[in-house]
Amino acid sequence: MTVKHDGRRIRLGMVGGGEGAFIGAVHRIAARLDDRYDLVAGALSSTPDKSARSAAALGLARSYPDFASMAREEAAHPDGIEAVSIVTPNHLHAAASHAFLDAGIHVICDKPLTTTLEEARALADHARRSGLVFALTHNYTGYPMVRQAREMVRAGKLGTLRVVQVEYAQDWLAEPFEDTGNKQAGWRTDPARAGAGGCIGDIGTHAFNLAAFVTGLAAEEVSAELTTFVPGRRLDDDVRAMLRYAGGARGALWASQVAVGEENEVRLRVYGTAGGLDWCQSDANRLAYTPLGGVRQILTRNGAGAGEANRRASRVPAGHPEGYLEGFATIYSDAADAIVAARTGSSAPGEPPFPSVTDGVAGLAFIDAAVRSSTAGGSWTRLGPASAGDEPV
Repeated sequence: MTVKHDGRRIRLGMVGGGEGAFIGAVHRIAARLDDRYDLVAGALSSTPDKSARSAAALGLARSYPDFASMAREEAAHPDGIEAVSIVTPNHLHAAASHAFLDAGIHVICDKPLTTTLEEARALADHARRSGLVFALTHNYTGYPMVRQAREMVRAGKLGTLRVVQVEYAQDWLAEPFEDTGNKQAGWRTDPARAGAGGCIGDIGTHAFNLAAFVTGLAAEEVSAELTTFVPGRRLDDDVRAMLRYAGGARGALWASQVAVGEENEVRLRVYGTAGGLDWCQSDANRLAYTPLGGVRQILTRNGAGAGEANRRASRVPAGHPEGYLEGFATIYSDAADAIVAARTGSSAPGEPPFPSVTDGVAGLAFIDAAVRSSTAGGSWTRLGPASAGDEPV
């Protein structure tokens, strides 16, 4: 099958995300939602038979037994992929990303970027040298009201920022679910596949990135406590961290996978000298804004008073809910704009940008510093710089 360009569409491949993988289906839906991608190739499992079965079920034109052969052969194919979506467990992100960057193929990677800060720095350097698009799917940054919040902060609606409160609470690992054979719980609680952080890497990085995306603040130091409540579990399942941001703002981050009664509640509150903002995923199409001394206002997705960033990320009229899948789709569409711009030598339209490899390094710097802080009893610990060359002498 030959897939031709219409000027906006992109040939896409996928690594991981085969049968039984939740997040692969999410990424495929997101890629299709705005009609920007054609999924044509995949190495969908580390098991060749399973990979071939998964590809056949999806009707893919080309199936590969591993990502290395896929990168090599797609680069040489006359109708090869332009971009790849990497949705494997964390420990494969770095190797797969390097392989496709070497092949001249743009990368859209699930978070966290890698399992270690050293790997993240090396990958970021490679991506920058390649000149290729590298998107990181921190999907909560794709919500219209999150983009509204970011736009308002940058317009000075909150004045000088003082306080940032962010949280992500779940309960699905309140018991040792990994011992039941569940694939998703298994790799997320395995240090060899997830990295040094469990809860902090899985959802804590989402909270950290969301706060950074909206506020534009760079975290400099962290005091963290990583706790493992479930007996026998090898990684943390609850994270509490205090943050010191450049410029003097202070933050608090809580992420938990043992918060019984919580499904996937993500909440961000930001307070400055001139006002405050409050957003939560359970009411994702609304944003509360209170100017200092004024009346609390509820802004809505694509509603009256919506900013340009809000409208650009909205797909349907006000009052119709948009959510999780659409957030992913916004990242994919932003990446598509950048890929088409790279293809044509033009500039990608609009702001804000999608999360990039730089954001991925920041996330790993947060995990690394938080783990070190917790090991040292919660001592204040500086976040490492973006590249090894920036290390203090």
